[in-house]
Amino acid sequence: MTGQSDELADLLASGERAAFHGPPGAGVDPLRSAAELAASQGRTAEGLLATWLLGVTLGASGRYGSALSVLEPLGASCVPGDDSGPEARLVAALAAATAASVHRQLGRHAAAAQRDQHALALALVGEAPAEGLDEPAFDARLGLAADAVGLGDAAEAHRRLDEAAGVAAAHPQWWRQRVRLDWVRAEIALLEGEAAPAVRAAQAALSLSERSGAPRHTAKSLLFVGVSLLQDGQPDEGAAALRRAGLLAEGLGALPLVWPSRAMLGALVAESDPAESARALASARSAVLALAEDLTEELRAEWLARPDIAALLGTG
Repeated sequence: MTGQSDELADLLASGERAAFHGPPGAGVDPLRSAAELAASQGRTAEGLLATWLLGVTLGASGRYGSALSVLEPLGASCVPGDDSGPEARLVAALAAATAASVHRQLGRHAAAAQRDQHALALALVGEAPAEGLDEPAFDARLGLAADAVGLGDAAEAHRRLDEAAGVAAAHPQWWRQRVRLDWVRAEIALLEGEAAPAVRAAQAALSLSERSGAPRHTAKSLLFVGVSLLQDGQPDEGAAALRRAGLLAEGLGALPLVWPSRAMLGALVAESDPAESARALASARSAVLALAEDLTEELRAEWLARPDIAALLGTG
């Protein structure tokens, strides 16, 4: 049994490294194996963790349909007020918040908010996180802030951001959550037309993600830096950040970051460097179509009909 336990721990560690510190797609096979091994050993907690992390790696690599097929049932496996144990509630809440993130990436902000509300209900006792559930409480509250940005509600976004920051304040060791706080700070500032605060928040996220050895978070931070610099009237610096974001995302196989960074760069340099523009737009279109391939028929149609996606593909 010791050998099997060591194997399970190694598979989980490998999957977690891929999810947060490497190419996310590299974690898919180890985490599938970990979930199967945990089931065979009756290791329920490890199996739940492996399944959630599998959803994280699938979503981060752009396999959205596969990610939702894993995350949605896991998120719905507990309901507020039932007699689920703390481990089951923890993973169900994390899964619901992660499913919300996938829906947000697809532009489905109302659907995302529903999942984040469910995650928050699982994580709270009254208005405070239940014992051991600070992480999903943070994820859900920050997710609701991002949902509000997508729905154009700056006041709600600020309120939810403050709630999430309050949870994070009790955990100074958290790096991933602090990076994500700065992403949403940048998003809110951009929504409000405040480019300079957006630049500062994005650069803070970039610095922390680089120090944390988190290349996917670094790529996303660079994307925010690029967008914020463009809004701040610094096109050359913005293009440089977008170029770095795209290259890093391509190397990681992180399709959700490839397409926006490459699409914006392609549009930005269309006149100054038509050859680079053509390459960047081709990469963006390839990523968008690859994302579509893994979606259900309904979600695929919705994705391809999005105005920005249709414009990129020339179908709008």
